[in-house]
Amino acid sequence: MPGATAVGITYDDGVVFASEKRIAYGNFLVSKSTKKTFSITSKVGATCAGLVADMQVLSLQISALAKIRKMELKRDVPPNTVAKMMSNMMYERRYFPLLTQVIVGGMVDKPVIYTLDPLGSVLPDEYAAVGTGAEMALGVLDPQFKKKMTEKEATDLAVKAVRSATMRDSFSGDGIDVLVVNKEGMKEFTENIK
Repeated sequence: MPGATAVGITYDDGVVFASEKRIAYGNFLVSKSTKKTFSITSKVGATCAGLVADMQVLSLQISALAKIRKMELKRDVPPNTVAKMMSNMMYERRYFPLLTQVIVGGMVDKPVIYTLDPLGSVLPDEYAAVGTGAEMALGVLDPQFKKKMTEKEATDLAVKAVRSATMRDSFSGDGIDVLVVNKEGMKEFTENIK
């Protein structure tokens, strides 16, 4: 599976996703500007490691299904429903899997994130990291994550975790995309790696 580093962190009022921008296959650097953070609904976002093409298809399909579900329910589709929809789609394709690891989450009543593997396992958590740089990112997240962080603290920690992974993982680098999901909606920005 192609390398990458992506993290998701819950904080007091929302969720922060961060991912680096590099795509590498073996020794070949394919792209330095790939976006690996995705808006699924107005209250649910995701990030990925692995084949970005598979995640692009998955996010488009789940986004369309979530819009249909929202029209049926006449309310926002919660993050756990989106995670389960992704899980079902990934499990249905288990013999020809979507080669992507996903962190999906958002904000409805409280902030939540879920990690999904290529076969669709759904693992809830307060913070997570996926990809070839996950060990380095978790080395930063484990001692520094705390409950009830502010948005700035969570964003800084997510960027710090991905940046630490880019220092040692040759499959990760070239900038950090950040997606913040809270009650007001979403905001995105890109950080340079110094």
